[in-house]
Amino acid sequence: QVQLVESGGGLVQAGGSLRLSCAASGSIFSINDMGWYRQGPGEQRELVAAITSGGSTNYADSAKGRFTISRDNAKDMVYLQMNSLKLEDAGVYYCYADVKYSRRYTNSRFWGQGTQVTVSS
Repeated sequence: QVQLVESGGGLVQAGGSLRLSCAASGSIFSINDMGWYRQGPGEQRELVAAITSGGSTNYADSAKGRFTISRDNAKDMVYLQMNSLKLEDAGVYYCYADVKYSRRYTNSRFWGQGTQVTVSS
């Protein structure tokens, strides 16, 4: 009943920039946290950035100073602006949203399908 659709992934040269977008839709009462995870080849999925409904942010050490997470509460969207991209940033990026789809239930986490980010030297 809740769907997250990602866009913006692709191939970029090292040092370049990319902006990922994720739109949530469906039976949404409210959204608490939103964020992005990355899974590189042979790696576990790791948190890259998160943002609360109030706009507080948290970043992985590797992302600090280069990535910026933001959201548009009116559109139920979350973004990840990635600058100064490195080879190590490559992987599949998954957005998530902690959605309350009914006033009587606690938040449930929903995931996007993932979008591939490839960084070339």
